[in-house]
Amino acid sequence: MIHKELNISKKSIALVIDIYQLTSLLPASEKFGLSTQMRKAVVSIPANIAEGAGRSSTKEYLRFLDIATGSLSELETQLIICDKLSLLSVNQELFLKIRALNKMFYRLKKVLMTRI
Repeated sequence: MIHKELNISKKSIALVIDIYQLTSLLPASEKFGLSTQMRKAVVSIPANIAEGAGRSSTKEYLRFLDIATGSLSELETQLIICDKLSLLSVNQELFLKIRALNKMFYRLKKVLMTRI
């Protein structure tokens, strides 16, 4: 499966761009805190999709999709924290994108599970 052609891969890369733009608005005091953590989490999402797709078994692919899903949840939590601490004004559209990606992960994993 060519990961670059997957909609989930394209949307996760678009999320990376959104988060990099958003974290650039964080105060300087968060440069090595939430900003770094959020950027690592969001980059991990498409990276794990790619790594899983490049593995030799469906079981391994599913494991990497689980890791990507975990990173997506981590990112969502960090955004909630930023919002609650009034460090950023997080647009609800961003949470909708995360929810849509979660659904895409669920569907992809469900399809892959039928191959095991």
